[in-house]
Amino acid sequence: MPKPGITGFKRVMNATQFSWQGLCAAFRNEAAFRQESYLTAILTPIGLIFGKGGMEKALLISVLILVLIVELLNSAVEAAVDRIGDEPHELSGRAKDIGSAAVFLALLNVLVVWILILLF
Repeated sequence: MPKPGITGFKRVMNATQFSWQGLCAAFRNEAAFRQESYLTAILTPIGLIFGKGGMEKALLISVLILVLIVELLNSAVEAAVDRIGDEPHELSGRAKDIGSAAVFLALLNVLVVWILILLF
């Protein structure tokens, strides 16, 4: 059963506003997200120039966007864990480490895709 409340175009506008607020908060508060955003801004034009055809260009750019997505999710996990408490806990550390590992794999994915497309 759908939740009562705002529907239609107004709901889409609200969701867009909340998403924009989240992007701004991440850029303002997360150094890693800023660095990865800069990397994306630098590499996107390079991918558009050196990608041969639409598929290669899309792949070169989409792996960059994937890093930003994973970083946003990692930052959300870290914020939720930090909100729960400051005391060290094995599960809190594990959650943060797993989020960090996900970002690492996304960055490794960028490296592999860019090398395979641009060098082979």
